[in-house]
Amino acid sequence: MSKFDPVIQKIANYAQAYTADESSLQEAKRCFFDSLSCAFLALEHDKVKSFCALPYISDSSGTVGVIGTDIKTNVIDATFLNGSLIRWLDFNDTWLAKEWGHPSDNLAAILALTDYLKSARGKIYSFKDVLNFMVLAHEIQGTLAIENSFNKEGLDHVVLVKIASAAVASKMLGHDHNQMSAVISNAFVDGQSLRTYRHFPNTGARKSWAAGDASARGVKLAFITEVSDEHYPSAISAQTWGFNDVLMGENPIELKRELNSYVMDNILYKVNFPAEFHAQTAAEAAIKLHSQIDYDDILSINIHTQEPGVRIISKQGPLTNYADRDHCIEYIVARCLLTGSLDANSYTDEAASDSRIDMLREITSTSENNEYTRRYYNLDERAIPNKVIVTLKNGKVLEEEVIYPLGHRERRDESKPYLKQKFENSLVYLELDQAYLCEAYNSPKISDIEIYDILKKIYK
Repeated sequence: MSKFDPVIQKIANYAQAYTADESSLQEAKRCFFDSLSCAFLALEHDKVKSFCALPYISDSSGTVGVIGTDIKTNVIDATFLNGSLIRWLDFNDTWLAKEWGHPSDNLAAILALTDYLKSARGKIYSFKDVLNFMVLAHEIQGTLAIENSFNKEGLDHVVLVKIASAAVASKMLGHDHNQMSAVISNAFVDGQSLRTYRHFPNTGARKSWAAGDASARGVKLAFITEVSDEHYPSAISAQTWGFNDVLMGENPIELKRELNSYVMDNILYKVNFPAEFHAQTAAEAAIKLHSQIDYDDILSINIHTQEPGVRIISKQGPLTNYADRDHCIEYIVARCLLTGSLDANSYTDEAASDSRIDMLREITSTSENNEYTRRYYNLDERAIPNKVIVTLKNGKVLEEEVIYPLGHRERRDESKPYLKQKFENSLVYLELDQAYLCEAYNSPKISDIEIYDILKKIYK
């Protein structure tokens, strides 16, 4: 048996053995239903409907369902569509560290495999099992993100979705330690996405389906490893051709932290605002200021944010599409100051046609607050601070500062009613058993929920 790179061994050791406690499983339950709500809400958008109608998706012999639809297809394509739906509106959970991402993207693979394995292999999982798989995937993706910055190397964070989905898919397929290590090594060898579609001048909608694609790749690699008996022990460390030498430059990948349930326990929810998470507190601050100002009275706007907020979402010049706008902190603040609200329709061409938004963007400056950056990277605090300062033409200065976003662990109890309402709102326009799904959401005992009953209820 070949000895795998330490990072691969550590991930495999963890995925093979870890079982989350009740508190973490309850958080995973909340995350599970929040992820479903994001998928349900996405189905209202025409572009999503066209993805669900892709000609290669239909499979008359398919057995695996897709969230909120009557589609039956194969497990790989079901993972892709599940992931695309969960991620489409940029409204699912978030993790912020040296790297960023959305760990619930991995639920795409977990749902599809749970459905597939029952009919194809007679493997039955409980709802508790599914939630534990979520904890594993969150921890693998999120802990790698704590210690490594892929974005600084021009790589997209969905590389971590692929790795986490591959590891958990291997776990669900019943692979032993060596097989799982082989699957993970394949995920590192696999081609990795560039971040170019998240940045000017190429910002586009790929960011809405990239994670679904990565999760599906992880599942596919797990199946391939079953029949190919291949493994790449030094996939990360090999000189010249390994992941580190080819992609990571002077910053080789590390995984020093203990793996447990830290990521799930501290996950960030997008409660009210479908916007890039570094701007969540800026949106909340701007909405608080809305009722205190009139557009014609504004002289200038200054946004104080963390370093990643400047680097990722501070943009000047034309914003050409939806994806450009929901990743622009100046657009988000302007829209919130003008309307006092922010929803999935705030980034459409129609919403952006309001000329006042660009006029406010032109008088807005965005700068890093060093203390905000320090608090952002402090793992004991995990703050995402923003301050919005509006100077009026009469010289009066109004400002609002928000340190922790709604959805942060520090505001978890405050968030719970909003998350529940978000889930209930997502069901309104769907032909699903709303009563059952709401009952499952409210059930205090995980053991009272049957995952296969949920699967039946979330498909048309």
